[in-house]
Amino acid sequence: MKLHAIALAIAATWALSTAQAGNLNGREGSMPAIYDGELFTVNFKEMPDKAADALLAHNSSVNIIYTSEATLPDSSHFVAVLDAIQGDGFNPLWLEIEIKFKPGVTPRQLMSDDEVEDAFMAGEIDLDSEGEVYRCSVIGPKSLPAPKGEELGELMP
Repeated sequence: MKLHAIALAIAATWALSTAQAGNLNGREGSMPAIYDGELFTVNFKEMPDKAADALLAHNSSVNIIYTSEATLPDSSHFVAVLDAIQGDGFNPLWLEIEIKFKPGVTPRQLMSDDEVEDAFMAGEIDLDSEGEVYRCSVIGPKSLPAPKGEELGELMP
């Protein structure tokens, strides 16, 4: 959970931003996410800025969702990585942490929060947050886990 502490420290020091993600409700807020190598579907709704500030200041059990705007070598999009699901320290509140691959590092799909931590400790990625907090429900598995060697992108719409 060392990375979780780093992520919360990043959130605590973030510069206030006026940019907000769209208000995603219902199916529009559904997206794929990975937890320990397994693909799930999650439903997201961004919390208002004042609520996010209060949650980050007073709730030490906020989970982390790692996202990236990087395009992977096969032209697919990076799939978000969760640090918990129901039954594993799950809290329905999530702090978004952006993964930024450093220059010279080929973007790749990370499959767990442990892989995110390893990439961070190896100096391959930077982590950043604008302090956006989401209410997130893990709806269920997206599909069966990908067989070894099968590209994750082939499983997504």
